[in-house]
This record gives sequence, C-alpha cells and structure tokens, in this order.
Amino acid sequence: MAYLNAGAGAAREGKQTAAVADAAAVTSVVAAGATPTKAEYDALRADVLALRTKVNSLLAAMRTSGQLAS
Repeated sequence: MAYLNAGAGAAREGKQTAAVADAAAVTSVVAAGATPTKAEYDALRADVLALRTKVNSLLAAMRTSGQLAS
C-alpha cells in the first residue's frame, strides 16, 4: 500500500470511481471504395461522438471520486 507519509504510517485514503458502462459496439464499417459514402461517414461520426460521450463520463466519474483534479 502506498503511503502519503511513510514515516508516520498514514495510509492513503482512496475512493472508488462510480461504474461507467462499457462503450457500445462499433456501428461503422470499412468503406467499400476509396471515398466513403455519406452513410459510412455518418456511422463513423456517430461512433466517435458516442466514444467522446463515454470518455467525458469516465472523466466526470473520476473527478467526482477525487481521482482526477477538477
């Protein structure tokens, strides 16, 4: 266990971060040709936005538990 002050033996107090659900499965597919279609682009954009939301949720949970500075 890590200590803040090893000489005094004060153990580090830790909080557990709230659970955040796993990211959803990818919905985009590999482009059929050299240039992706609008549908392929839109699917990839939706996946990126979903991952952005998930990362922001993880960061917020870590800030709430004190594992990450505000």
